[in-house]
Amino acid sequence: MHIAFFNRSYYPDTTATGQLLTDLCEDLVAVHGCRVSVVAGVPLLPAEGRVPSSRALVSREEHAGVRILRARGTRFPKARFIGRATNYVTYFLSACYAGLRLDRPDVVVALTDPPIIGLAAWLTGKRHRAPLVMAFKDLFPEVTVLLQDFHSDTVNAMLQRVNEFLVRRAAVNVALGETMRQRLLENKGAPPDRTVIIADWADTTAIAPAPKRNAFSEAHGLADRFVVMHSGNLGLSQSLETVVDAAALLSDLPDLDVVFVGEGVKKPELQAQVTRLGLTNVRFLPFTPREGLRESFATADLFIVSLQRGLAGYIVPSKLYGILAAGRPYVAAVEADCEVAALTTRHGCGRLAEPGDAASMAAAIRACYDDRAETSRQGARAREASVMFDRRRQVARYFELFGAVTAPTSAGSPVPASRRV
Repeated sequence: MHIAFFNRSYYPDTTATGQLLTDLCEDLVAVHGCRVSVVAGVPLLPAEGRVPSSRALVSREEHAGVRILRARGTRFPKARFIGRATNYVTYFLSACYAGLRLDRPDVVVALTDPPIIGLAAWLTGKRHRAPLVMAFKDLFPEVTVLLQDFHSDTVNAMLQRVNEFLVRRAAVNVALGETMRQRLLENKGAPPDRTVIIADWADTTAIAPAPKRNAFSEAHGLADRFVVMHSGNLGLSQSLETVVDAAALLSDLPDLDVVFVGEGVKKPELQAQVTRLGLTNVRFLPFTPREGLRESFATADLFIVSLQRGLAGYIVPSKLYGILAAGRPYVAAVEADCEVAALTTRHGCGRLAEPGDAASMAAAIRACYDDRAETSRQGARAREASVMFDRRRQVARYFELFGAVTAPTSAGSPVPASRRV
């Protein structure tokens, strides 16, 4: 089975979506014997020393058995809308051209970077008479609320029509959780019998509980501190200024540090906020490669998972699954109908706080700090819950789905009822 994916972010990109797609593609090849092609862009946040050197409009390369068609687009800074939009459109046009150069796929899969990339995948599927699977990682136009310098009813209406067009024509739409699935049904008109849930994942072998005192914690002077960690992209969706404000409310705890690990467009603003408030209990550490995550995550006594109010179901924080795998508790500052809140309540592996409310977040952190025994039990329950979101399990579900959409059907349904995920 030949599966062709369309998404701008892919290896060696270090964005969460790019790394998850890399996991999926490489396992489909190595574990399930598929042939996989990816129409990707030039990495925006590449691992050091791994930037492809070709300047061709579309270049070919191979990594871990996956054939990559690298569609070149612009690489303007993405903090402002004009740069982000130009990058999106130029990659989209190059990806449409790259789709013409693909060997015939059996199924075409589109993610949502950029939000219109599904159209390029649909065109490729039409050309080769291959079914389309839409794997939604976020939903537009709702996510455009994050772009503080851009508000356009015209562009938002266009993005809404694109989503409605794609969900109707896809053989299957994949949502990351129940709330996202409901958003697709209610807001985009997705057919219920063709809209399924497959969550993101973590590799529970590579990320596992480990001692707090390790090379990472020792190197950064954190082995004897109570570490509240936010690890991952410092982006626009997480309301991270609230975390800094919460740190200010916790400054009376002499051995507590709030640690941001990673890079992103919000980092300069957060650093300026820390300086303005005169905080000494907030630290910023650089991005940690995957091979260092076990020790980095083990350094944390508590994690922060946050999402801006109004984004529940439109974005699902994928960092949660690595936290579960590491066996660490967390404070989730999310709305009640967010997938993260449902998981937290069901498994008892963290505490909830009101999104965007520094006092609520600080109170939840303080409760974890004061009750170390319960915090430890939450971490153990987190590890138990992680097996549901193991990389091998979730990739196998995608493989079954792709087999279902390419199998002959007798009733005209693209996914036989007995094989729906």
